[in-house]
Amino acid sequence: MKIEVFKYYFSSYYIFLLTIYIVHLSITYICFMQFLKKTLKFYVFSNLHVALAGFCFAKITLLKFNNLENVSAVFIAFSIVVSYNFIRFYELKTNQLNLIKEWFVTHLKWLWLLTAFSGVGMLYILFFTDFNSSGLILLFPFLIMTIFYVIPLFKIKSVEVSFRNFPGIKIFSIGIAWSGVSVLFPLYEAGIEFTLNVYLEFIQRILILIVIVIPFDIRDVMSDSYSLKTLPQIIGVYGSKWLGSVLLIIFVLLAICTKNTINEFLVRIFIAVVAALLLWFSSSERPRFYTSLLVESVPIFWLVLILLFS
Repeated sequence: MKIEVFKYYFSSYYIFLLTIYIVHLSITYICFMQFLKKTLKFYVFSNLHVALAGFCFAKITLLKFNNLENVSAVFIAFSIVVSYNFIRFYELKTNQLNLIKEWFVTHLKWLWLLTAFSGVGMLYILFFTDFNSSGLILLFPFLIMTIFYVIPLFKIKSVEVSFRNFPGIKIFSIGIAWSGVSVLFPLYEAGIEFTLNVYLEFIQRILILIVIVIPFDIRDVMSDSYSLKTLPQIIGVYGSKWLGSVLLIIFVLLAICTKNTINEFLVRIFIAVVAALLLWFSSSERPRFYTSLLVESVPIFWLVLILLFS
């Protein structure tokens, strides 16, 4: 009888401990997931992710032309954080920041700190490295296009006109600005001569960037003002996807015309397929992270493939 009672209490004790352990694991898991979610939000909304994408685009260009330097790519990443957060600060001041306004206000001090750190990083590269500062002349027009993407260039009566709200040119201004920053600028800074291959790379980059931007316009098709005349508003969501597919075919065809190794060419085909899948699976109902995290990871994935197979 005593043995049975002992077994009963002994088993109950271990069941109790097991229950406590399971509860502990559950709480730890929930806390970790909340921490991970907050970290991921900061990484994306603070523009660190888009800065990493810019770095990867620049490195793709430099590696394509057999240059291993990192200074211009890091400078581009810092400049993206500064310019994009400057745009966010402007949108906050002018009450144009809507979807992430509450998050932005909550993390304002950290964002100022991150922006200041990036600004100091740019100054360090300018004055304490072998950075070719004459490249800033080439960078300047693309920087203007980036800043005035939101800030109005001029007014027509009471309507403010910027690259973003100028009917029909938003997506092309993004493609041209990012291509100039990630292709022409790093090659000029590295002292590489602008040949036909450079210009073909520039055109290819515009094409892939337009395709990457289309899912963002599809996501916002229901919320964007019709006066913006984005591609989905003009030719529809389905038509935009078909246009993006045609641009990707041209992207691949141009890759045939440029000097690529077999591995480089296959990587570009694979990236075109990935971009096409992300394009065709995009919709206005997708969560924000689909575009802001997954779609913007295309250059990161591209660089990883180059490092692995080229």
